[in-house]
Amino acid sequence: MNKNVTFLIAALTLAACSPSGSQLPLSQAPLAGAAIGGPFTLTDQDGRQRSYADYDGKYRIVYFGYTNCPDICTPDMQQLMAGLIAFEKANPKLAGKVQPLFITVDPERDSPAVLKQFVSAFHPRLIGLTGTDKQISEVARAFAVHYERVKGSSPTTYLMSHSQTPYLMGPDGKPLALLPADTPNTEANEGDPKLVAAELGKWVR
Repeated sequence: MNKNVTFLIAALTLAACSPSGSQLPLSQAPLAGAAIGGPFTLTDQDGRQRSYADYDGKYRIVYFGYTNCPDICTPDMQQLMAGLIAFEKANPKLAGKVQPLFITVDPERDSPAVLKQFVSAFHPRLIGLTGTDKQISEVARAFAVHYERVKGSSPTTYLMSHSQTPYLMGPDGKPLALLPADTPNTEANEGDPKLVAAELGKWVR
């Protein structure tokens, strides 16, 4: 595991919010009622077909990105998964209800084998998903995620522009909230793992 992630876990375990009677109902979550999400079938890092319905009954962290992302996806995944692990340390039973998913927007390069190496660096339960161009386009549209290849970049080392939207989805597969994510080129760390753990503590029950 990345040394920085290990340090964050140790430092933040006590900071993870515990559920309490003051939790708001899920119907009052920030994204409740939004038309985000929907059924899909993609291929995981082990080459198995996975559908969105496979995770019914689980809260889902859904993040769209790609493994060659130079400055956003890796830090986002480090912080999101460090926040999840801190939440696991404080609330193991509740955290077991959370399934993290990483969906590539670069299926041309992100094969199952590439995704396997990538996701294994962040969390043992993190699932990486890829598919055909058409499948990825459809699932991104369902989750209101925009992505495109950056014009003028190299045919082999190209960059992808994409939405930075770490969704927390409810047990019914519908959206609850955006998890905290750091805004690039700012001094504040808006995606601090303790903020991620706190947001999970608000909604997971």
